[in-house]
Amino acid sequence: MIHELALVDPSAKLADDVVVGPWSMIGPEVEIGPGTIIEPHVIIRGPTVIGANNHVYQFSSIGEATPDLKYRNEPTRLVIGDNNIIRENVTIHRGTVQDRSETTIGNDNLIMAYVHIGHDSVVGNNTILVNNTALAGHVHVGDWAILSGYTLVHQFCKIGAHSFSGMGTAIGKDVPAYVTVSGSPAEAKTINIEGLRRRGLSADAISQLRRAFKILYRQGLTLDIALQRLESMLRETPEVQILIDSVRASERGIVR
Repeated sequence: MIHELALVDPSAKLADDVVVGPWSMIGPEVEIGPGTIIEPHVIIRGPTVIGANNHVYQFSSIGEATPDLKYRNEPTRLVIGDNNIIRENVTIHRGTVQDRSETTIGNDNLIMAYVHIGHDSVVGNNTILVNNTALAGHVHVGDWAILSGYTLVHQFCKIGAHSFSGMGTAIGKDVPAYVTVSGSPAEAKTINIEGLRRRGLSADAISQLRRAFKILYRQGLTLDIALQRLESMLRETPEVQILIDSVRASERGIVR
């Protein structure tokens, strides 16, 4: 399953059915799980662990050392889960010892062409990163988030679960769960209604989340008072807990 023109280091650990196309290079300290396909002209450097049933397309660079000037060639790694699609020309860098020493990609993500995922970033499950999205170092992206094309995310930002960014959005503060943002700098617009419908949330739950958004963004409340009102909704709408948690976890402040 390894093309004769591929270069695979003898110490790399590849499952028996891994496919590696011609002119791809798999370096030392790389592990690749079953069912994964590596197309031609891909470079994977270690330490990197890639799970099962991933598909990495041509000209991607996976597990390269970060260009962060603080990095001094310390032993850090990249961990990628299962069932991810990584399209053409994607770059994903390993972590740094100043943070987690690890960049982490979860499961079932679609990472489209020319996306960059910087050092120590954490991408959850079922996300979509559209063409030319760029995550600076230390960015956290929650499950089911969608970042549209040319979205730029400043270092240390948190992107909440089920959130959505419009094309060309520049994100410099944290995006709470469920929230749609757009613009440069990013501004909160509404709840990601269509995404929540596709994930099976009831019309009532979506209506209550829209109410929660208005409490947080449209009533001129302080953040503490807004959170108190959101907490009063939890008995009838437990989905609000994810929104509350994402706001409370913010260190940079939320997009307003």
